[in-house]
Amino acid sequence: MGRSALRLSDVDLNALVDAIRQDLAPDYAGREIVWDIAPLPRVIADPAFINLALHNLIANAIKYTRGREPAHITIGSEQNHDETQIYIRDNGVGFDMAYANKLFGVFQRLHRMEDFEGTGIGLASVRRIIERHDGRVWAEGHLDQGACFYFTLPRHPATT
Repeated sequence: MGRSALRLSDVDLNALVDAIRQDLAPDYAGREIVWDIAPLPRVIADPAFINLALHNLIANAIKYTRGREPAHITIGSEQNHDETQIYIRDNGVGFDMAYANKLFGVFQRLHRMEDFEGTGIGLASVRRIIERHDGRVWAEGHLDQGACFYFTLPRHPATT
């Protein structure tokens, strides 16, 4: 991920989110998830890398809402003057903001392995992908009240 060149092109985030949800459908079969997905903009980005970042964030929202009936996952965006902001919000287990700075570190886990499977590299990968696109990534959460993960991508003249 760190060495291969970005192959920037026009990316339809709506199509990516739809494909990711279909791909992850077996992971949430039999669960009640209320999806609230706003129309998302097109961005200039590397489609494979942005797919990987979104896949990770959506998979986490599905994973960390286990036990919520129903689970609520919201995906939306905001257009600012010089960047596009995308967010994925859930009503899952959340996290303590005191540890927010650890979320995007390699092998950092805020939840016990026995409670939630994973390697601890997913959010570090998301951070690396977004930073390679000259964007930013951050999260907000509260214990037992869910979390919201944000990332930005610079707006290019073609998408303004």
